[in-house]
Amino acid sequence: MPKFIKKTSGRVGLPPGYLMHVGDRKMETSRIRVFDYDEQQIQEKEVKSIRECVPFRDTATTTWINIDGIHDMELMAEVGTLFNVHPLALEDIVDSGHPPKFEEYDDFILIMMKMLNYDEANDEIMAEQFSMVVGSNFIITFQERVGDVFEPVRGRLRAGRQRIRSSGTDYLAYALIDVVVDRYFVILEHLGDQIEALEEELEKEASVETLNKIRRLKRELIFLRKSVWPLREVVGGLEKSESKLMKKTTARFLRDVYEHTIQVIDTIESFRDMLSGLLDIYLSTVSNRMNEVMKVLTIIATIFIPLTFIAGIYGMNFQFMPELAWRWSYPIVWGVMLAVVVFMVVYFRRKKWL
Repeated sequence: MPKFIKKTSGRVGLPPGYLMHVGDRKMETSRIRVFDYDEQQIQEKEVKSIRECVPFRDTATTTWINIDGIHDMELMAEVGTLFNVHPLALEDIVDSGHPPKFEEYDDFILIMMKMLNYDEANDEIMAEQFSMVVGSNFIITFQERVGDVFEPVRGRLRAGRQRIRSSGTDYLAYALIDVVVDRYFVILEHLGDQIEALEEELEKEASVETLNKIRRLKRELIFLRKSVWPLREVVGGLEKSESKLMKKTTARFLRDVYEHTIQVIDTIESFRDMLSGLLDIYLSTVSNRMNEVMKVLTIIATIFIPLTFIAGIYGMNFQFMPELAWRWSYPIVWGVMLAVVVFMVVYFRRKKWL
């Protein structure tokens, strides 16, 4: 349940803008990396303090500051002071359970979303809170731990691709969002393969293990839907934003991401319907199996009803029963009983009950 519900009771009663990390601490110390670039040059380095990034704040180049580890409240407060990030925005950033959102401030745009990865070792979806503050010439991104899906973007920056190197922070923000959304398709491929495997498994045999797999996948899809569904409003809001930080030329790229988001949501809904169908198939299979067992037991009981009746009559202790004195009584009774059995079996077969 911690994957679905974050405990936020510790924040009750705190003043607005109070910084308190909500969630698990996923690394010991925070790490800060900087990409500063324009069309001609790029500088990449790791710094020890956020103060070392201040010179990039007022330059003509585009600066991407990535902070791994949102548990350090002193660092987060310093970011707010040096880059004029509103306390309410920082409060949302340090809450790892906050849903995706898009919000415009006077000097920056806050974008929050879930960055997902598939953990094949534990066979589950791993979620990480990803936030970005988009300024006029800088972007500050916040992650819970080291490791992300942005290496393709870094590769494009290093390779000197003209569009991303010549565009501003709005295009860089689009590129980061696009990579996160593309990662959702990779996760959906994993889930699709598992659903296909479950269909084949159900065709062979429906076991309790199969039911557990279906329930686990349904939980994963619920979690995935919870993470992706609000993203539609985030991307849509960015596309229609009238902020001076978002250029009209970037809107068409955001429209493409919006379409991808809708496609992801539609695929999730399709998978949920498929799993509901698989659950119905499982229940029907179990029910049919139980019906088969009950049918066999009923047929056996039905065959023994007349045999029990005959045995019950001749098991009575009456003195004057003429059949008891006959020499061939015993084999005649056996013959009648066998004839009854044969007749009933033939009758059941003709009725296709056997």
